[in-house]
Amino acid sequence: MSADSDLRQPPRRIAILGCSGSGKSTLAVALGACLGLPVFHLDALHWQLGWQEPSPEEWRAAVAALAAREAWIIDGNYAGTLDLRLARADAAIFLDFPRWRCYWGVVRRWWRHRGGTRPDMAPGCPEQLDLEFLRWIWGFRRRSRPGLLARLERLPPRVATVTLRSPKAVATWLADLRAGRPVPE
Repeated sequence: MSADSDLRQPPRRIAILGCSGSGKSTLAVALGACLGLPVFHLDALHWQLGWQEPSPEEWRAAVAALAAREAWIIDGNYAGTLDLRLARADAAIFLDFPRWRCYWGVVRRWWRHRGGTRPDMAPGCPEQLDLEFLRWIWGFRRRSRPGLLARLERLPPRVATVTLRSPKAVATWLADLRAGRPVPE
């Protein structure tokens, strides 16, 4: 586990990033309960009934409205609106899990919610698992991860950045946060 900064002051706006299947939504819910902050899942906002997408203008406006709030935990990558979230964030958490762990996460999620819609998704968007999605996960480390890491490195010092590399690291970090212990730097 590595944390590039610590969370000495409780953050009011937290962006959670990482590959699909890494547990972003699960962490968001746990952090929301721990810190008393509202949680927003970008997948639930982005995808509309029947897996329809909003126009780029509508999408950007919706994320801008979320980011303008005083307090939030927002999970999801969506690179086209990442600038809006990071500009307002007090903390950014990156779940930097190995590819196999993300595959395991999406397969487990698909099995749990097959035939239905998971809680962090918009109504009318039943859980699905297809080759295109699996390819997206396969390419995440090469295609998306370098850009996310570069953006996190450019954040101003006022933004706490935390990188967690396993579910065990997430559990330990959350336990420390809940217990009021200093989270590792």
